[in-house]
Amino acid sequence: MILVGVDGSRAGLEAAGWAAREAELRAVPLLVAHAMPRWAYETEAGRLAEVAAWMREGGRSVLAAAEERARGDQPKISVRTTFLPDDPRTALIEAARDSELLVVGSHGLGGVRGMLVGSVAYGVAGHAPCDVVVVRQTSSTAAGEIVAGADGSPASPRVLEFAFAEAELRGGRLRVVHARAQQGFDPVAQEGPGALKEALSDLRARHPDVTVAEESVHGHPVEVLREAAAGAELLVVGSHGHGTFAGMVLGSVSHALLHHAPCSLAVVRTAR
Repeated sequence: MILVGVDGSRAGLEAAGWAAREAELRAVPLLVAHAMPRWAYETEAGRLAEVAAWMREGGRSVLAAAEERARGDQPKISVRTTFLPDDPRTALIEAARDSELLVVGSHGLGGVRGMLVGSVAYGVAGHAPCDVVVVRQTSSTAAGEIVAGADGSPASPRVLEFAFAEAELRGGRLRVVHARAQQGFDPVAQEGPGALKEALSDLRARHPDVTVAEESVHGHPVEVLREAAAGAELLVVGSHGHGTFAGMVLGSVSHALLHHAPCSLAVVRTAR
């Protein structure tokens, strides 16, 4: 099952459309979810009952619009809708325990002007128990290239598995980009290439229809991947990689790309 969180914003509708296409490609059902305060979900009587009823009605409208978008884009998929009575981040993280993928928009109704990613997107990318896709609004739905950031860390094989699978679903093209530090000690240069080459060899054999290009580029990973993903359909990174400090919810590269990726971003859950 794919879970998509919506809030009535345009970004939420874009996320619903992206999630519907992914559900069709994966041949799995789609669950469209809208979170609201628990008191509004549960209050039937008392002085706040009218406000709560108004909020529930608004929530039903949000879900109906998102369901219409999903069914309109992909009429053959199975779609259900649900309320999640809690803070959006907490509710989506909990609901995602039964999902293979959580999809959210990059912004929501509560976004602050000038912020590049909303608090919900940031919160779920750091804590969800499954892979997360943060959908950027795009002017075209045409299939494009998948770009994967691989650093030779233990997270790389999982990132590459996700990227190969997505490229295969879309009929396609995958570019694997390894950013190397321009100067100083680069642990990947010392230990990563062998493991990376082995993982790529195995995945090429398992996904023979995917056209793969490999690049090793000198530069900061965030800048290298942002440039590589310009015009891509999806950028895939791990939730952690080399150089992550203990206790950090997201690695520094995935954290930065949440704000600066030029296309939709998949944050692949990797073990810590």
